[in-house]
Amino acid sequence: MSSATPAGLAAAPPAVPLALAAATLALLMGLQPVTTDMYLPAFPLLTRELGAGMAAAQLTMSALILAFGLAQLVWGPLADRFGRRPVLLLGLALYALASAGCVLAGSIEALVAWRTLQGAAMAAAVVCARAIVRDLYEPVQGAQVMSLALTGLGVIALASPLLGGATAHAFGWRGALALVALIGLGTLAWVAWRLPETLRRPNRQALRPAVLLPTWLAIARHPVFVAWALLVAATYGGLFTLLAGSSFVYIDVLGLSPAAYGGAMAVGCLAYIAGTVVCRRWIVRFGMAGAVARGGVFTLAGGALGVGLVLGGVSHWAAVLVPQCLYLFGHGLHQPCGQAGVVAPFPAQAGAASALAGFVLALVAFGVGRWLGVALDGTIAPLLAGLGFWALVTSTIAWTLVRRALR
Repeated sequence: MSSATPAGLAAAPPAVPLALAAATLALLMGLQPVTTDMYLPAFPLLTRELGAGMAAAQLTMSALILAFGLAQLVWGPLADRFGRRPVLLLGLALYALASAGCVLAGSIEALVAWRTLQGAAMAAAVVCARAIVRDLYEPVQGAQVMSLALTGLGVIALASPLLGGATAHAFGWRGALALVALIGLGTLAWVAWRLPETLRRPNRQALRPAVLLPTWLAIARHPVFVAWALLVAATYGGLFTLLAGSSFVYIDVLGLSPAAYGGAMAVGCLAYIAGTVVCRRWIVRFGMAGAVARGGVFTLAGGALGVGLVLGGVSHWAAVLVPQCLYLFGHGLHQPCGQAGVVAPFPAQAGAASALAGFVLALVAFGVGRWLGVALDGTIAPLLAGLGFWALVTSTIAWTLVRRALR
Protein backbone atom coordinates (compact mmCIF):
# COMPACT_ATOMS: atom_id res chain seq x y z
CA MET A 1 0.00 0.00 0.00
CA SER A 2 1.41 3.39 -0.94
CA SER A 3 2.19 5.84 1.80
CA ALA A 4 1.08 8.75 -0.34
CA THR A 5 -2.00 10.60 0.83
CA PRO A 6 -4.92 10.23 -1.63
CA ALA A 7 -6.52 13.42 -2.89
CA GLY A 8 -8.95 14.90 -0.41
CA LEU A 9 -7.55 13.08 2.64
CA ALA A 10 -5.95 14.87 5.53
CA ALA A 11 -2.87 13.18 6.90
CA ALA A 12 -3.15 11.27 10.15
CA PRO A 13 -1.13 12.44 13.15
CA PRO A 14 2.59 11.63 12.73
CA ALA A 15 2.42 8.74 15.20
CA VAL A 16 0.02 6.87 12.89
CA PRO A 17 0.77 7.45 9.18
CA LEU A 18 -2.13 7.10 6.79
CA ALA A 19 -0.83 3.88 5.22
CA LEU A 20 -0.44 2.24 8.64
CA ALA A 21 -3.88 3.43 9.77
CA ALA A 22 -5.61 2.19 6.61
CA ALA A 23 -3.79 -1.16 6.61
CA THR A 24 -4.57 -1.74 10.28
CA LEU A 25 -8.23 -0.83 9.83
CA ALA A 26 -8.47 -3.18 6.85
CA LEU A 27 -7.01 -6.05 8.91
CA LEU A 28 -9.26 -5.40 11.90
CA MET A 29 -12.45 -4.92 9.90
CA GLY A 30 -11.37 -7.75 7.61
CA LEU A 31 -11.65 -10.27 10.43
CA GLN A 32 -15.41 -10.12 9.90
CA PRO A 33 -15.38 -11.49 6.32
CA VAL A 34 -12.56 -13.87 7.23
CA THR A 35 -14.68 -15.28 10.06
CA THR A 36 -17.86 -15.54 8.02
CA ASP A 37 -16.73 -15.96 4.38
CA MET A 38 -13.73 -18.27 4.79
CA TYR A 39 -15.81 -21.21 5.89
CA LEU A 40 -18.83 -20.61 3.65
CA PRO A 41 -17.63 -23.00 0.90
CA ALA A 42 -17.19 -25.67 3.61
CA PHE A 43 -20.55 -24.92 5.23
CA PRO A 44 -22.56 -27.72 3.53
CA LEU A 45 -19.62 -30.13 4.07
CA LEU A 46 -19.33 -29.56 7.82
CA THR A 47 -23.12 -29.71 8.12
CA ARG A 48 -23.16 -33.20 6.62
CA GLU A 49 -20.07 -34.43 8.49
CA LEU A 50 -21.38 -33.29 11.90
CA GLY A 51 -24.88 -34.55 11.17
CA ALA A 52 -26.47 -31.15 11.73
CA GLY A 53 -29.85 -29.94 10.49
CA MET A 54 -30.33 -26.63 8.71
CA ALA A 55 -31.36 -24.75 11.86
CA ALA A 56 -28.34 -26.05 13.82
CA ALA A 57 -25.99 -25.21 10.96
CA GLN A 58 -27.34 -21.67 10.72
CA LEU A 59 -26.75 -21.32 14.46
CA THR A 60 -22.99 -21.51 13.84
CA MET A 61 -23.41 -18.20 12.02
CA SER A 62 -26.23 -16.53 13.96
CA ALA A 63 -24.77 -17.36 17.40
CA LEU A 64 -21.48 -15.83 16.31
CA ILE A 65 -23.25 -12.67 15.18
CA LEU A 66 -25.35 -12.37 18.36
CA ALA A 67 -22.24 -12.74 20.53
CA PHE A 68 -20.51 -10.22 18.28
CA GLY A 69 -23.26 -7.68 18.96
CA LEU A 70 -23.57 -8.23 22.70
CA ALA A 71 -19.81 -8.20 23.31
CA GLN A 72 -19.47 -4.81 21.63
CA LEU A 73 -21.42 -3.31 24.53
CA VAL A 74 -18.58 -4.50 26.78
CA TRP A 75 -15.57 -3.84 24.57
CA GLY A 76 -16.65 -0.31 23.63
CA PRO A 77 -16.62 1.18 27.15
CA LEU A 78 -13.46 -0.81 27.96
CA ALA A 79 -11.76 0.77 24.94
CA ASP A 80 -12.84 4.23 26.08
CA ARG A 81 -11.52 3.55 29.59
CA PHE A 82 -8.25 1.69 28.97
CA GLY A 83 -7.42 2.52 25.36
CA ARG A 84 -7.69 0.78 22.01
CA ARG A 85 -4.42 -1.17 22.08
CA PRO A 86 -4.91 -3.28 25.26
CA VAL A 87 -8.48 -4.15 24.26
CA LEU A 88 -7.29 -5.19 20.81
CA LEU A 89 -4.51 -7.39 22.18
CA LEU A 90 -6.85 -9.17 24.57
CA GLY A 91 -9.64 -9.54 22.02
CA LEU A 92 -7.36 -10.86 19.28
CA ALA A 93 -5.75 -13.37 21.64
CA LEU A 94 -9.20 -14.69 22.55
CA TYR A 95 -10.11 -14.77 18.85
CA ALA A 96 -7.09 -16.96 18.04
CA LEU A 97 -7.95 -19.30 20.92
CA ALA A 98 -11.59 -19.62 19.84
CA SER A 99 -10.56 -20.22 16.23
CA ALA A 100 -8.35 -23.10 17.33
CA GLY A 101 -11.29 -24.50 19.29
CA CYS A 102 -13.44 -24.41 16.15
CA VAL A 103 -10.87 -26.53 14.31
CA LEU A 104 -10.96 -29.19 17.03
CA ALA A 105 -14.76 -29.22 17.55
CA GLY A 106 -16.19 -32.75 17.50
CA SER A 107 -19.88 -31.86 17.36
CA ILE A 108 -22.12 -29.11 16.06
CA GLU A 109 -22.81 -28.04 19.67
CA ALA A 110 -19.10 -27.61 20.36
CA LEU A 111 -18.65 -25.70 17.11
CA VAL A 112 -21.50 -23.34 18.03
CA ALA A 113 -19.90 -22.74 21.45
CA TRP A 114 -16.49 -21.92 19.99
CA ARG A 115 -18.06 -19.76 17.27
CA THR A 116 -19.88 -17.83 19.99
CA LEU A 117 -16.58 -17.03 21.73
CA GLN A 118 -15.06 -16.21 18.36
CA GLY A 119 -17.82 -13.68 17.67
CA ALA A 120 -17.42 -12.09 21.10
CA ALA A 121 -13.67 -11.74 20.57
CA MET A 122 -14.06 -10.42 17.01
CA ALA A 123 -16.19 -7.60 18.41
CA ALA A 124 -13.12 -6.05 20.04
CA ALA A 125 -11.44 -5.66 16.65
CA VAL A 126 -14.40 -4.02 14.94
CA VAL A 127 -15.30 -1.71 17.85
CA CYS A 128 -11.74 -0.47 18.15
CA ALA A 129 -11.38 -0.03 14.39
CA ARG A 130 -14.32 2.38 14.25
CA ALA A 131 -13.11 4.18 17.38
CA ILE A 132 -9.59 4.54 15.95
CA VAL A 133 -11.05 6.34 12.92
CA ARG A 134 -12.68 8.88 15.24
CA ASP A 135 -9.48 9.19 17.29
CA LEU A 136 -7.49 10.21 14.23
CA TYR A 137 -9.89 11.98 11.84
CA GLU A 138 -12.79 14.38 11.57
CA PRO A 139 -16.04 12.88 10.17
CA VAL A 140 -15.70 13.50 6.42
CA GLN A 141 -12.00 12.65 6.43
CA GLY A 142 -12.82 9.59 8.53
CA ALA A 143 -15.34 8.41 5.94
CA GLN A 144 -12.73 8.72 3.20
CA VAL A 145 -10.12 6.85 5.23
CA MET A 146 -12.73 4.23 6.10
CA SER A 147 -13.54 3.79 2.41
CA LEU A 148 -9.83 3.26 1.73
CA ALA A 149 -9.66 0.67 4.53
CA LEU A 150 -12.84 -1.01 3.33
CA THR A 151 -11.32 -1.35 -0.12
CA GLY A 152 -8.67 -3.41 1.64
CA LEU A 153 -11.42 -5.28 3.44
CA GLY A 154 -12.97 -5.96 0.06
CA VAL A 155 -9.73 -7.56 -1.11
CA ILE A 156 -9.77 -9.73 2.03
CA ALA A 157 -13.42 -10.60 1.40
CA LEU A 158 -12.55 -11.38 -2.22
CA ALA A 159 -9.81 -13.79 -1.20
CA SER A 160 -11.65 -15.41 1.71
CA PRO A 161 -14.17 -17.63 -0.14
CA LEU A 162 -11.57 -18.52 -2.77
CA LEU A 163 -9.02 -19.57 -0.15
CA GLY A 164 -11.75 -21.20 1.92
CA GLY A 165 -13.01 -23.19 -1.05
CA ALA A 166 -9.53 -24.33 -2.10
CA THR A 167 -8.55 -25.22 1.47
CA ALA A 168 -11.80 -27.07 2.12
CA HIS A 169 -11.31 -29.02 -1.10
CA ALA A 170 -7.78 -30.01 -0.09
CA PHE A 171 -8.09 -30.41 3.69
CA GLY A 172 -11.80 -30.45 4.51
CA TRP A 173 -13.79 -27.99 6.58
CA ARG A 174 -11.30 -28.14 9.47
CA GLY A 175 -8.58 -26.91 7.13
CA ALA A 176 -10.65 -23.83 6.24
CA LEU A 177 -11.19 -23.04 9.92
CA ALA A 178 -7.47 -23.60 10.65
CA LEU A 179 -6.71 -20.89 8.09
CA VAL A 180 -9.01 -18.53 10.01
CA ALA A 181 -7.01 -19.25 13.18
CA LEU A 182 -3.73 -18.44 11.43
CA ILE A 183 -5.08 -15.14 10.13
CA GLY A 184 -6.20 -14.26 13.66
CA LEU A 185 -2.69 -14.91 14.97
CA GLY A 186 -1.22 -12.80 12.17
CA THR A 187 -3.52 -9.88 12.98
CA LEU A 188 -2.57 -10.12 16.66
CA ALA A 189 1.11 -10.00 15.74
CA TRP A 190 0.56 -6.97 13.47
CA VAL A 191 -1.23 -4.98 16.18
CA ALA A 192 1.38 -5.89 18.80
CA TRP A 193 4.19 -4.88 16.46
CA ARG A 194 2.90 -1.81 14.63
CA LEU A 195 -0.11 -0.15 16.23
CA PRO A 196 0.45 2.52 18.89
CA GLU A 197 -2.26 3.73 21.23
CA THR A 198 -4.54 6.21 19.42
CA LEU A 199 -6.77 7.30 22.31
CA ARG A 200 -5.26 10.51 23.59
CA ARG A 201 -7.27 10.86 26.79
CA PRO A 202 -8.79 7.73 28.35
CA ASN A 203 -12.18 8.36 29.95
CA ARG A 204 -11.77 7.25 33.56
CA GLN A 205 -15.53 7.41 34.07
CA ALA A 206 -16.40 5.26 31.03
CA LEU A 207 -17.23 2.10 33.01
CA ARG A 208 -19.29 3.71 35.76
CA PRO A 209 -22.97 2.71 35.33
CA ALA A 210 -24.05 6.20 36.39
CA VAL A 211 -22.08 7.56 33.43
CA LEU A 212 -22.36 4.71 30.93
CA LEU A 213 -26.15 4.35 30.89
CA PRO A 214 -26.85 8.08 30.30
CA THR A 215 -24.11 8.06 27.65
CA TRP A 216 -25.76 5.21 25.76
CA LEU A 217 -29.16 6.90 26.08
CA ALA A 218 -27.80 10.17 24.71
CA ILE A 219 -26.11 8.35 21.82
CA ALA A 220 -29.26 6.36 21.00
CA ARG A 221 -31.31 9.57 20.85
CA HIS A 222 -28.93 11.45 18.58
CA PRO A 223 -30.53 11.77 15.11
CA VAL A 224 -27.20 11.49 13.28
CA PHE A 225 -26.35 8.28 15.12
CA VAL A 226 -29.83 6.83 14.55
CA ALA A 227 -29.68 7.51 10.81
CA TRP A 228 -26.23 6.04 10.26
CA ALA A 229 -26.68 3.10 12.64
CA LEU A 230 -29.91 2.05 10.94
CA LEU A 231 -28.32 2.42 7.50
CA VAL A 232 -25.33 0.27 8.49
CA ALA A 233 -27.58 -2.36 10.06
CA ALA A 234 -29.97 -2.49 7.10
CA THR A 235 -27.31 -2.76 4.41
CA TYR A 236 -25.57 -5.46 6.46
CA GLY A 237 -28.91 -7.27 6.74
CA GLY A 238 -28.81 -7.83 2.98
CA LEU A 239 -25.15 -8.78 3.05
CA PHE A 240 -25.75 -11.29 5.85
CA THR A 241 -28.63 -12.78 3.88
CA LEU A 242 -26.09 -13.53 1.16
CA LEU A 243 -23.43 -14.75 3.58
CA ALA A 244 -25.67 -17.11 5.53
CA GLY A 245 -27.76 -18.43 2.65
CA SER A 246 -25.74 -18.25 -0.55
CA SER A 247 -23.64 -21.39 -0.06
CA PHE A 248 -26.73 -23.58 0.23
CA VAL A 249 -28.37 -21.89 -2.75
CA TYR A 250 -25.34 -21.88 -5.05
CA ILE A 251 -24.08 -25.35 -4.09
CA ASP A 252 -27.11 -27.40 -3.02
CA VAL A 253 -29.80 -25.76 -5.16
CA LEU A 254 -27.94 -24.60 -8.27
CA GLY A 255 -25.29 -27.32 -8.28
CA LEU A 256 -22.11 -25.22 -8.25
CA SER A 257 -18.92 -26.75 -6.86
CA PRO A 258 -17.37 -25.17 -3.73
CA ALA A 259 -14.64 -23.66 -5.94
CA ALA A 260 -17.21 -22.19 -8.35
CA TYR A 261 -19.17 -20.86 -5.41
CA GLY A 262 -16.02 -19.17 -4.15
CA GLY A 263 -15.66 -17.59 -7.57
CA ALA A 264 -19.23 -16.27 -7.47
CA MET A 265 -18.60 -14.68 -4.09
CA ALA A 266 -15.33 -13.24 -5.37
CA VAL A 267 -17.17 -11.53 -8.24
CA GLY A 268 -19.51 -9.98 -5.69
CA CYS A 269 -16.50 -8.76 -3.71
CA LEU A 270 -15.16 -7.04 -6.82
CA ALA A 271 -18.45 -5.16 -7.07
CA TYR A 272 -18.12 -4.17 -3.41
CA ILE A 273 -14.53 -2.97 -3.92
CA ALA A 274 -15.69 -0.88 -6.89
CA GLY A 275 -18.33 0.68 -4.63
CA THR A 276 -15.75 1.69 -2.03
CA VAL A 277 -13.55 3.26 -4.71
CA VAL A 278 -16.45 5.24 -6.13
CA CYS A 279 -17.45 6.20 -2.59
CA ARG A 280 -14.20 8.11 -2.03
CA ARG A 281 -14.87 10.22 -5.10
CA TRP A 282 -18.56 10.80 -4.41
CA ILE A 283 -17.95 11.88 -0.80
CA VAL A 284 -15.80 14.73 -2.12
CA ARG A 285 -18.28 15.62 -4.87
CA PHE A 286 -21.66 15.05 -3.19
CA GLY A 287 -20.97 14.73 0.54
CA MET A 288 -21.72 11.70 2.69
CA ALA A 289 -25.51 11.99 2.38
CA GLY A 290 -25.27 12.42 -1.39
CA ALA A 291 -22.99 9.40 -1.73
CA VAL A 292 -25.30 7.03 0.13
CA ALA A 293 -28.37 8.42 -1.65
CA ARG A 294 -26.80 7.43 -4.96
CA GLY A 295 -25.76 4.11 -3.47
CA GLY A 296 -29.40 3.47 -2.66
CA VAL A 297 -30.21 3.40 -6.38
CA PHE A 298 -27.88 0.44 -6.93
CA THR A 299 -29.02 -1.27 -3.75
CA LEU A 300 -32.67 -1.08 -4.70
CA ALA A 301 -31.94 -2.09 -8.29
CA GLY A 302 -30.26 -5.28 -7.08
CA GLY A 303 -33.09 -6.17 -4.72
CA ALA A 304 -35.82 -5.42 -7.25
CA LEU A 305 -34.08 -7.38 -10.01
CA GLY A 306 -33.74 -10.44 -7.77
CA VAL A 307 -37.40 -10.38 -6.77
CA GLY A 308 -38.43 -9.85 -10.38
CA LEU A 309 -36.43 -12.87 -11.56
CA VAL A 310 -37.98 -15.06 -8.86
CA LEU A 311 -41.48 -13.93 -9.85
CA GLY A 312 -40.57 -14.67 -13.45
CA GLY A 313 -39.69 -18.26 -12.55
CA VAL A 314 -35.98 -17.95 -13.32
CA SER A 315 -33.72 -20.37 -11.40
CA HIS A 316 -30.13 -19.93 -12.55
CA TRP A 317 -26.87 -18.91 -10.91
CA ALA A 318 -26.89 -15.64 -12.88
CA ALA A 319 -30.28 -14.78 -11.35
CA VAL A 320 -28.50 -14.68 -7.98
CA LEU A 321 -25.12 -13.32 -9.06
CA VAL A 322 -26.28 -10.19 -10.92
CA PRO A 323 -28.59 -8.90 -8.12
CA GLN A 324 -25.85 -9.79 -5.63
CA CYS A 325 -23.33 -7.63 -7.49
CA LEU A 326 -25.65 -4.64 -7.76
CA TYR A 327 -26.46 -4.86 -4.05
CA LEU A 328 -22.81 -5.19 -3.06
CA PHE A 329 -21.82 -2.19 -5.16
CA GLY A 330 -24.34 -0.16 -3.17
CA HIS A 331 -23.06 -1.74 0.04
CA GLY A 332 -19.60 -0.44 -0.80
CA LEU A 333 -21.04 3.07 -0.88
CA HIS A 334 -23.09 2.78 2.31
CA GLN A 335 -20.57 1.14 4.63
CA PRO A 336 -17.69 3.67 4.66
CA CYS A 337 -20.03 6.60 5.32
CA GLY A 338 -22.09 4.69 7.85
CA GLN A 339 -19.12 3.27 9.78
CA ALA A 340 -17.58 6.74 10.13
CA GLY A 341 -20.93 8.46 10.65
CA VAL A 342 -22.03 6.50 13.73
CA VAL A 343 -19.06 7.75 15.76
CA ALA A 344 -18.79 11.22 14.22
CA PRO A 345 -20.76 13.17 16.88
CA PHE A 346 -18.98 11.47 19.81
CA PRO A 347 -15.21 12.12 19.89
CA ALA A 348 -15.04 11.39 23.63
CA GLN A 349 -17.37 8.34 23.53
CA ALA A 350 -16.37 6.78 20.20
CA GLY A 351 -16.04 3.31 21.74
CA ALA A 352 -19.51 3.42 23.26
CA ALA A 353 -21.08 4.75 20.05
CA SER A 354 -19.27 2.14 17.97
CA ALA A 355 -20.46 -0.59 20.34
CA LEU A 356 -24.09 0.50 20.25
CA ALA A 357 -24.11 0.65 16.45
CA GLY A 358 -22.54 -2.79 16.27
CA PHE A 359 -25.13 -4.16 18.66
CA VAL A 360 -27.97 -2.94 16.43
CA LEU A 361 -26.28 -4.47 13.39
CA ALA A 362 -25.81 -7.80 15.15
CA LEU A 363 -29.45 -7.98 16.21
CA VAL A 364 -30.48 -7.57 12.58
CA ALA A 365 -28.02 -10.22 11.41
CA PHE A 366 -29.08 -12.65 14.14
CA GLY A 367 -32.71 -12.27 13.06
CA VAL A 368 -31.74 -12.87 9.44
CA GLY A 369 -29.86 -16.04 10.37
CA ARG A 370 -32.72 -17.45 12.38
CA TRP A 371 -35.17 -16.62 9.58
CA LEU A 372 -33.01 -18.30 6.96
CA GLY A 373 -32.81 -21.45 9.09
CA VAL A 374 -36.57 -21.78 8.62
CA ALA A 375 -37.10 -20.14 5.24
CA LEU A 376 -34.55 -21.88 2.99
CA ASP A 377 -36.66 -24.34 1.01
CA GLY A 378 -34.51 -25.72 -1.79
CA THR A 379 -35.17 -22.80 -4.15
CA ILE A 380 -33.54 -19.42 -4.75
CA ALA A 381 -36.70 -17.57 -3.68
CA PRO A 382 -36.01 -17.00 0.06
CA LEU A 383 -32.50 -15.68 -0.58
CA LEU A 384 -33.60 -13.16 -3.19
CA ALA A 385 -36.75 -12.19 -1.28
CA GLY A 386 -34.60 -11.41 1.75
CA LEU A 387 -32.20 -9.41 -0.39
CA GLY A 388 -35.12 -7.46 -1.87
CA PHE A 389 -36.51 -6.64 1.56
CA TRP A 390 -33.22 -5.26 2.88
CA ALA A 391 -32.61 -3.37 -0.36
CA LEU A 392 -35.91 -1.55 0.10
CA VAL A 393 -35.20 -0.76 3.77
CA THR A 394 -31.64 0.41 3.09
CA SER A 395 -32.52 2.71 0.20
CA THR A 396 -35.44 4.20 2.14
CA ILE A 397 -33.17 5.04 5.09
CA ALA A 398 -30.54 6.53 2.76
CA TRP A 399 -33.14 8.75 1.08
CA THR A 400 -34.97 9.87 4.22
CA LEU A 401 -33.33 9.53 7.65
CA VAL A 402 -29.76 10.17 6.53
CA ARG A 403 -30.70 13.12 4.37
CA ARG A 404 -32.74 14.75 7.13
CA ALA A 405 -30.11 14.10 9.84
CA LEU A 406 -27.32 15.77 7.84
CA ARG A 407 -29.18 18.87 6.74
